[in-house]
Amino acid sequence: MRTIHLRCYEELNEFLPIEKRKVLFTHTIPVQTSVKDLIESFNIPHTQVQMILVNGEQKDFSYIVQGNDKISVYPFFHNFDINSVSKISHPLPDKIRFLADQHLGTLARYLRMLGINTAYNENFISHELVHKANQEERILITKDHSILKRNELKYGYFVYADYLDPQLKELILQFKLKEHIALFSRCLECNSLLHPIEKAKIEERLPQKVKKLHDNFTICEKCDKIYWKGTHYQKMKQKIENILKIVK
Repeated sequence: MRTIHLRCYEELNEFLPIEKRKVLFTHTIPVQTSVKDLIESFNIPHTQVQMILVNGEQKDFSYIVQGNDKISVYPFFHNFDINSVSKISHPLPDKIRFLADQHLGTLARYLRMLGINTAYNENFISHELVHKANQEERILITKDHSILKRNELKYGYFVYADYLDPQLKELILQFKLKEHIALFSRCLECNSLLHPIEKAKIEERLPQKVKKLHDNFTICEKCDKIYWKGTHYQKMKQKIENILKIVK
């Protein structure tokens, strides 16, 4: 039996029972274990951890916990970059693209609005999500922390925020999405890239009011949906601009 002392910081506390949040608590380990397995035994996905200090020294996930260790676990630091000094690395695919779980359909739609490649199928279950994410080299974004502990999953991230605006802000900061944004370049329904189309080719499909007010259109060649910059477009554009203003 080994007794250790553990404290988790900031949003990592959301995974802990109330009595263990934001305090240094004592825990007994019956068998030899790595610090990664220790952290995940408290339902904290390792994907959410950027730094671990043991007795004041940085360790990686392979460290074997010793009796009387004092362990501090930190989430990602969004306000400054510690990747060059942290002993923990989280590899990313060559291209940033996501697969959203069934709890994040609205977020998936808005990521597409930003031009971020985001797959979504509300009917996928856990093993299907993992398979698709791995097969297509996507980052699985989820509200299910248990799926992130599956060893076969290559890339994953737990979305802390419960509402759309803070979710978008969180992902923009976490994955530095500002440099990848291409507004309204993807279909909101199927994620395919949009292409300009001449008004004359689709005029018979347009509502009368739209015909009078608009001349520029794009179309999704996969699902045949037509887009134009109407009032809904302006509202969504303003919403996104407001979010980007508060993201440094």
